[in-house]
Amino acid sequence: LFRSGQLNGIQIQKLKNKLGTRQLPTAEMLLDGAVAHRLSEPGRGVAAIADMLTVTRLHNSISAVSGMRRILNLARDYAKNRSTFGKKLIDHPLHVQTLARLELETRGALLLTMEMAKLLGMEETGKGDGDSRLLMRLLTPLAKLYTAKQAVSTTSEGLECFGGQGYIEDTGLPGMLRDAQVLPIWEGTTNVLSLDVLRAFSKTEGNVFRVFCSDVRERLKSAENVEQLACSRRRLLEALDALTAFVSRAASDHQLLETAARDFAYSLARVYVGSLLIEHAAWNEAGIEDIAAAKRWCRQPLVLASSAENYG
Repeated sequence: LFRSGQLNGIQIQKLKNKLGTRQLPTAEMLLDGAVAHRLSEPGRGVAAIADMLTVTRLHNSISAVSGMRRILNLARDYAKNRSTFGKKLIDHPLHVQTLARLELETRGALLLTMEMAKLLGMEETGKGDGDSRLLMRLLTPLAKLYTAKQAVSTTSEGLECFGGQGYIEDTGLPGMLRDAQVLPIWEGTTNVLSLDVLRAFSKTEGNVFRVFCSDVRERLKSAENVEQLACSRRRLLEALDALTAFVSRAASDHQLLETAARDFAYSLARVYVGSLLIEHAAWNEAGIEDIAAAKRWCRQPLVLASSAENYG
């Protein structure tokens, strides 16, 4: 707006009819004679807003995690009250297993998001160093792409926990799924961010991976003397070796690396979340549920990019 209150050559053509996030209107605008000021050198626009992208991608991850926790809490409460086959849903082992899987994804997403927030906070307060900046450069696209995709699948599974009620608009539940679907689209789609991960590798000549591996190994040291986590720690170290082997094989094959970029990004995210869960479970105030979460996470396939079958 100008001081006169007039719009700066902006004409609002219409509001978009979106799938979700309707509480946040999106307009189609025409810029006709708008006064603009160049804020960066020509060709350096993206670089000039890089810090802003880090913040907005963190916000996207926070939205994803909060949505996951919300639907899980609702599903858990519903399970304590809904009866089927002669007993409460919460008393059916199969349903408990479903809720446990949702809980695991939510915990992992939360730890990943909070680690990204910590790194950003260190950078903004001048407490970061070269390695923490490299790690933040890698974790920013990883956290955003992984939590966004998990939010969609978790919310969808969460709706199913309500049966037909999850499909009824009056409950407000369908809107949660519609809103979640925008998370993998906002601030870079999954494929775009997967390619951004490769770009981070290229721009730093592989140093982001060096820092990544060092950070994971350092976190796993906290569980060296925790017998209950020995198997999980070993599996994560094996996954890290498999990731390293993949990077070595793909270094000379750009097409292979780009084709497997999404699986590679998912592998990095799963390994890093595993290290965070193990570190948390090794904490002296951790509970049995924290140890169970770390063990369950490390039992799943961690390195999707390590098998030649996934390259296509």
